[in-house]
Amino acid sequence: MPAITADTLTLPRLAPAGPGDTERPVRSITTGPTGYEGLGFPVVRAFAGVSTADLDPFIHMDQMGAVDYQPGEPRGTDWHPHRGFETVTYMIDGTFAHQDSHGGGGLITDGATQWMTAGSGILHIETPPAEMVKSGGLFHGIQLWVNLPKKDKFATPRYQSIEGTDAALVASDDGGALLRIIAGEIDGHRGPGLTHTPITLAHATIEPGARLSIPWRRDFNALVYVLSGAGSVGPVDHPIRSRQLAVLGAGDRITVAGQPAGRGTALDVLILGGRPIREPVFHYGPFVMNTRTEVIQALEDYQAGKFRSIPPNAVMPHDRGGTL
Repeated sequence: MPAITADTLTLPRLAPAGPGDTERPVRSITTGPTGYEGLGFPVVRAFAGVSTADLDPFIHMDQMGAVDYQPGEPRGTDWHPHRGFETVTYMIDGTFAHQDSHGGGGLITDGATQWMTAGSGILHIETPPAEMVKSGGLFHGIQLWVNLPKKDKFATPRYQSIEGTDAALVASDDGGALLRIIAGEIDGHRGPGLTHTPITLAHATIEPGARLSIPWRRDFNALVYVLSGAGSVGPVDHPIRSRQLAVLGAGDRITVAGQPAGRGTALDVLILGGRPIREPVFHYGPFVMNTRTEVIQALEDYQAGKFRSIPPNAVMPHDRGGTL
């Protein structure tokens, strides 16, 4: 980790904090439990135990892996429906194949992001390609669910393929941290992801002895999730480590620090936040709507074939004999 790297000495740097800026304090730190998703790939449930109000506009996040698969072991998902939100799959290491019922699809690999707006309804699959199933290898990524406001729940489905090289790259003011901006804007640097709900999503690698301080919109919430390593977060350097999520309070900046110089390895974190939607949420399986009635309608529409159909010659899970 990570798939996309750069020489921070040659990158633009974030502006240092101003005299009137306040750092966002740590409100809570939780540790995500492990489990399995889809056809059996290991995940960390990053948002487990955190209130929906603190997460808004996000619904769910899994860290997929990191796992070093042996030949024949890689697993993914079968075809399944979604409605009412966006799914974001960010692959740090390894490869996933995606296909959906609205024509989107491709390989997600080594720092790339697949951004799928389910909107009014879509079927899709994510599975390791045949080559990875045959050879095995490192698999590590994130799947994030971003809620849509009521006015956008039935938006036309959309697929965005964001290569790792498309992300905006910027260095911390001390040059010791690399920030990859996937969506939203940080200090005038904008990521390529197009979102219905205003959010910011970034992946940072912070070397030992380095400190990352980034400006953050006051109307956004703020979350820091540790992908690997250990370090500290917030104005009083609250310790944080792998599989932990920090929920931050109000303020102008997010601060994350690596371990002391000469100790340990780099700290990798996902930094995310958005403007809370503050609408009722009724979440059932692959549907995220405002009411129970709307979820029942989504189930009925799916069963009636209104989410389109699995394409001819579709990608299939490999335990069903599928190939690319």
